[in-house]
Amino acid sequence: MREALREAAAALGEGEVPIGAVVAARGRIIGRGHNMTERLHDPTAHAEMIALTAATEALGGKYLTDCTLYVTVEPCPMCAAALCWAQVSRIVYGAPDPKRGYSLYSPSLLHPKTQTTSGVLSEECGRLMLQFFKEKR
Repeated sequence: MREALREAAAALGEGEVPIGAVVAARGRIIGRGHNMTERLHDPTAHAEMIALTAATEALGGKYLTDCTLYVTVEPCPMCAAALCWAQVSRIVYGAPDPKRGYSLYSPSLLHPKTQTTSGVLSEECGRLMLQFFKEKR
């Protein structure tokens, strides 16, 4: 999660919503990303999507079984569905997203075998989000 926080800090430095993600397999990071929606003018350029793309490229296939995604904020429904299609084994996230998190809309968006862990470094992850939106308003 510390590496995901580093990615989130990079997003914050670029004026993006500070969410970071990394994909790990067998104890090493195979994909990483942070939000790039502003830079790429792409509403789908979420941290999870960028990390998924990097990880599938590293593995040479579209499935991420036996992989863990660490992300600083609960994935949105779009990202949760992509994580399902990639068959990510485990998702670990920090802060909940009470406005746009997947669990608010449909907890069943994830693959049935995907395990989730929430609240990891939640305070640190949430603090970045609060800082960003406080500065925006």
